[in-house]
Amino acid sequence: MPRYFFHIRDGEKMEVDPEGVEFPTLESAVLDAQAAAREMLAERLLTGERLDGQRLEIADETGSVLQVVTFKSVMNFH
Repeated sequence: MPRYFFHIRDGEKMEVDPEGVEFPTLESAVLDAQAAAREMLAERLLTGERLDGQRLEIADETGSVLQVVTFKSVMNFH
């Protein structure tokens, strides 16, 4: 099963995911990243932190970024 790494980028800063998680498909990794982004966004909102520009970069084992999930993309304004 492929291993995906969720690196957190906030402007120029990046927090590297050293372990990664195995998922059967990239699509399942993206769904998990979206859920993680929602949780992190909620924590930032509660603590009054800045909510603009953060994103999760989903990389494969070679370090190639396959997908980007921005925190803004997981917010629903209805």
